[in-house]
Amino acid sequence: MSEKKYRFETLALHAGQPVDATLSRGVPVYRTSSYIFKSTEHAANLFALKELGNIYTRLMNPTTDILEQRVTQLEGGAASVALASGTAAIFNAIINLAEAGDEIVSANNLYGGTYTQFDAILPKFGINVKFVDPKDPANFEKAITDKTRALFIETIGNPVLDYTDVKAIAEVAHRNGLPLIVDATFTTPYLLKTIELGADIVINSLTKWLGGHGSGIGGIITDAGRFNWKGGRHPLFTEPDKNYHGLRWAIDLPEPLAPIAFALRVRTVPLRNLGACISPDNSWIFIQGIETLPLRVARHSENALKIAEHLAQHPEVAWIRYPGLKNDPSYPAASKDLKNGFGGMVVFGVKGGYEAAVKIIDNIKLFSHLANVGDAKSLILHPASTSHSQLTSEQQTQSGLSPDLIRLSIGLEHPDDLIDALDEALQTEETKKSWLSKLINK
Repeated sequence: MSEKKYRFETLALHAGQPVDATLSRGVPVYRTSSYIFKSTEHAANLFALKELGNIYTRLMNPTTDILEQRVTQLEGGAASVALASGTAAIFNAIINLAEAGDEIVSANNLYGGTYTQFDAILPKFGINVKFVDPKDPANFEKAITDKTRALFIETIGNPVLDYTDVKAIAEVAHRNGLPLIVDATFTTPYLLKTIELGADIVINSLTKWLGGHGSGIGGIITDAGRFNWKGGRHPLFTEPDKNYHGLRWAIDLPEPLAPIAFALRVRTVPLRNLGACISPDNSWIFIQGIETLPLRVARHSENALKIAEHLAQHPEVAWIRYPGLKNDPSYPAASKDLKNGFGGMVVFGVKGGYEAAVKIIDNIKLFSHLANVGDAKSLILHPASTSHSQLTSEQQTQSGLSPDLIRLSIGLEHPDDLIDALDEALQTEETKKSWLSKLINK
C-alpha cells in the first residue's frame, strides 16, 4: 500500500497485499514446503539475515506473510509472526525472552490452558511464573525480582471478564525495565490498540474473532518494535546466541532490523527449531476473516450488550459480568479505553448454582455447546468443568471463577432470537406454571 495512512476498515481489506505479477485480486494460497534459491550466495544471505525472503514454510510463507503484515498494521506494531495456535504463540513468546532460572509475573485471571502452561509446564523448563491479581497494578510491582523477564496480562480475563488497565501495568513494566506481554484476543485491535497503551508484545488467537468462523486454528505474536532489549534484564538478547551463529540480537542486528529483534528471534530460533508453524491454508482462512473484522466485532459487541442488559434484569439470574454494563466493576476502566464496544463475551450465574447452570447448558437452543469463543455463531460453556478444569478449586476461586458460571460467546444472530433462547432455557417449573396460569386466565 502507499504511504497514505489508511483507517482500520481499509487496512483490514488491503494491508500487506501488493498486487503481484499475476494481478490476482484475491490472496493466493502458496501450498509449498520450500523455495528455490537463486544461487548459493542467495541461499547463504537468506540464512545469515543479510537478505529477507522465503526459505521454508516452517519459517515463512507468502500467504502467511500477508496475514502477518495485515495484523501488524492493524495492531500498529513493527512485525508479526504467525504460529500454529494461540497457546503456541504464548509459549514461543515466553521462551523467546526467558530461560531456566528466570521468572514471569502474570495476571491470575487467565484462560485455563494458559494458566496450566504457566503453572505446570513452564516450571518444568525452569521458568517460574508468579500469579497476581491484576486489578491492582501495584501487585505486579511487588512480585518483580531481578529474575523477572516480563509481565503478562489478558486485556479481558477469560472467563470472568475483568478488564485490565493495560496502560497502568505497562507503566509498572517499563519502570522496571521489563516488557509487557498482552493477550489481546478478547478485544482484538478493533476494540483496543494495546500498543498505544504501552504493550510491547501483543498476542492474538487467530482462531477467535480475527478468524471469526471457527474454521481454523492459529495464533500470532506482534512486536511493537519499541522495547530496549539492551537494558540488562534479557541476556538472551545481549549475549551470543549459539542458536544463531553467536548473534547478539539486541546489539549485532543492522538498524533496519534492530527494532524487530524480538520478532526475528521468534522466527529464527523457537519457530525454526521447534516448528509450531501455521499452515498457509489456515493463514488464508484468517485473512478472509480479518476482512470483515470491524463489521463483525461491532455486531458482536452490540448483541452482547443487549444480552447482558436483558440478563441483568432476569429474575432467575443471580449475577452477571459484562464490562459494558454501567454497574460492572470493570466499567470505569473499560469505558475509558474501549471506544468501539466492549466485546462479545457475557458471563453469568443462575439461581440454583451449579445444578441449574448445567441444566440450562444441556437444554438451551440456538447456542452451540462447545469450547471456543469468537465464532459468528453463539456459543455456551461451563468453564469450571471444561476449559478451566485443569485448575484446582482454589485456583479457580482465586481467579474469580465460580462453579455456577456460564460463559456466553455472543454471535451475529438477531439478538431477540438469542434472548428468546435464553429465556426459554432459564424457565423454571415455577415460572412455567406462572406462565401457564396467566395463559389460562386470559
